[in-house]
Amino acid sequence: MTTDPRWIDEHGDPIDEDHRGLVYDIRTLVDRRRALGIFGGVGLTALLAACSADPEPTATASPSASASASVTPTPSATAAASGPLAEVPDETGGPYPGDGSNGVNVLDDSGIVRSDIRSSFGSSTTVAQGVPLTIALTVRDAATGSALVGAGVYLWHCDREGGYSLYSNGLENENYLRGVQATDANGTVTFTSIYPACYTGRWPHIHFEVYSDVATAVASGPIVKTSQIALPQETDAAVYATAGYEQSVRNLSQVSLSTDNVFRDDGGIHQIANMSGSASAGYTAALTIGV
Repeated sequence: MTTDPRWIDEHGDPIDEDHRGLVYDIRTLVDRRRALGIFGGVGLTALLAACSADPEPTATASPSASASASVTPTPSATAAASGPLAEVPDETGGPYPGDGSNGVNVLDDSGIVRSDIRSSFGSSTTVAQGVPLTIALTVRDAATGSALVGAGVYLWHCDREGGYSLYSNGLENENYLRGVQATDANGTVTFTSIYPACYTGRWPHIHFEVYSDVATAVASGPIVKTSQIALPQETDAAVYATAGYEQSVRNLSQVSLSTDNVFRDDGGIHQIANMSGSASAGYTAALTIGV
């Protein structure tokens, strides 16, 4: 029998089977499994291709780093163009924007530029209570996929009871759950907040406005995009089962993405956040949008 030249050493002698490596072992296993009809077709080509390639040396991640990555994925993006992506739909800013378009304007207040939006600032230091939520919004140019670096993002949402600071009864002197930030080198802003309630007639959501930069935002200048983030039903249900969100359980049961007056046109397919975390430890809501 002729020996495959791949298994001949530099002296012309056959290499013992025990030392032919992973590719030989995989190919032998596949051939035997095929003969027995054990393997399905899915994955064989990919497996062999991956094993046949000459791997580049890579550093081995520490066990703790690997565990952290698998348990709590963090949103990431490259500043380079990644190709066109769908533009996020334009949506209403609602009746409680706080941007001067409907009464009060919080954007020109000292303290509005911040990442932790759980507390009020200025004359009040009230802290909104609820399940912790980190909101990571990545803003890209819809035509090219390039990250919009240095864009200003104003973000706001209701509290655990469904009230909006500056507007709702008893909250006129509060300005919590509102903030402005500049996108980083990846086009991302990250806010520390709490999970909003589901109030009557609306799917759980978060409002945002995108400006060319922070200076334009705090001057209430031209808005590049006004839209909303939709929170997924699975995490909604988990959060609303915790203390303080009792009224949201009933409200959520009476609305859906297809009936919501904002998301119903397309079911919010371009606005549903990717979630990680838990109701006990808190969630991260990540979304990449095109503008």
